[in-house]
Amino acid sequence: MAFSWPVRVYWEDTDAGGVVYYANYLKFMERARSEWLRAFGFEQDQLRDEAGVVFVVRRVEIDYLSPARFNDALDVTVSLHEAGRASLVVRQELLRGSHCLAKAVITLACVDALNFKPVKMPATLLQALTPTT
Repeated sequence: MAFSWPVRVYWEDTDAGGVVYYANYLKFMERARSEWLRAFGFEQDQLRDEAGVVFVVRRVEIDYLSPARFNDALDVTVSLHEAGRASLVVRQELLRGSHCLAKAVITLACVDALNFKPVKMPATLLQALTPTT
């Protein structure tokens, strides 16, 4: 089951024609990933301050399928596709109702907050994201 986060398109998100600027899709997806982690009980600033780790985007593969426009009510989904010791791969979609406007596969690397070198994810986070059933 995918996590979903609502997003409203504001004027600042669009170009002069009222269409969402392509880079803003990534901002919407970033916000949804932050809320996804929060739903599991993990705040990114606490991960940085207490565990000494942050997540960085390593790779993005995105397909833009249809434009989002000013004042659209959208939903951004996040679903875990793959979890490694120091990385996550998530699939995300930007939806207007049931119509998919964009879909992406995003690879996140877990890195040391000070030197940005890859490190193992905290065990509690990995267990929360990949429960055994």
